[in-house]
Amino acid sequence: MATRITPRGQLTVPKQIRDTLRLESGDAVEFAINATGEVVLRKRTSGTTAAGSCEQLVHPPADAQMQRRAAELLALLRGLD
Repeated sequence: MATRITPRGQLTVPKQIRDTLRLESGDAVEFAINATGEVVLRKRTSGTTAAGSCEQLVHPPADAQMQRRAAELLALLRGLD
């Protein structure tokens, strides 16, 4: 499943993912980066903190590293046509 990021930084979560996570309009979601550098998306529940409770998640990398990874992700997504 591929999606594109708009110029405003928005993206559409594919229907299959929305259905699996039981996401509805107005729900809050969290993005995190796990120990292998993959992005994790999960539905935010009222008891979930911003840092999350998943043990495999690590603290976000420094700003420069995060921006570099974001740029790499954008380049990969733009290449998927």
